[in-house]
Amino acid sequence: MPISKPTPKAEDTSLRILTAALGLFRDEGFDSATMRDIAVKAGVAAGAAYYYYPSKDAIVMAFYQRSCEEMQPQLEAALGNAAGLEKRLRELIRVKLEYFAPNRGVLRALLRNGADPKHPLSPFSADTKAIRDIDLAWFGRILADCGIRIPKDLEPHMPGVLWFFQMGVIFFWVIDDSPGQARTMRLLDLGSRIVARLLQLSTLPLTRPLRKTALELIRIVEGDTA
Repeated sequence: MPISKPTPKAEDTSLRILTAALGLFRDEGFDSATMRDIAVKAGVAAGAAYYYYPSKDAIVMAFYQRSCEEMQPQLEAALGNAAGLEKRLRELIRVKLEYFAPNRGVLRALLRNGADPKHPLSPFSADTKAIRDIDLAWFGRILADCGIRIPKDLEPHMPGVLWFFQMGVIFFWVIDDSPGQARTMRLLDLGSRIVARLLQLSTLPLTRPLRKTALELIRIVEGDTA
């Protein structure tokens, strides 16, 4: 049986609840906001809020999914003319920072949950794996034909390494109180350059012992300690 498409009214109500919730998370914190508060701010009955979103976690997950979907064409456009790994990496992360800028306070409110990989809202959790896999696919794309001959032992691990680099930049951006988060943008510029240069150096025979150590570190982070 085909799934019926939500009506425009239902979509509008769902979006109003989501927008109200994000505003409360940003202003009062995730833990302080209640579903009843969200319903009042959205101008709907509490039952209606629970109908669309059974919990605050469900609201945040919807925010993640909606953000992921809306960013896809933006990423495609930004990377269309980006040549070389350094520029591609910088552009990919820049698009995400610009997209999330209006809700930077929301991400800040979710930091405690995000740091716990067992929490369903953590970017490291099993619940967010589908979104993470889409992200990893983008990092795989920017590595393809990037002008660097990536060593075969490093190649399968690099999308994950770049994803962790992205998460470090985003974390720094969330807590960065410099005007316009200028420190983060400088960090992104320099970090992208360093990542590209290190990957270039990894192709040299002299760096093989260092590459072996780097692979051991990567495997530890990935959970493979064998």
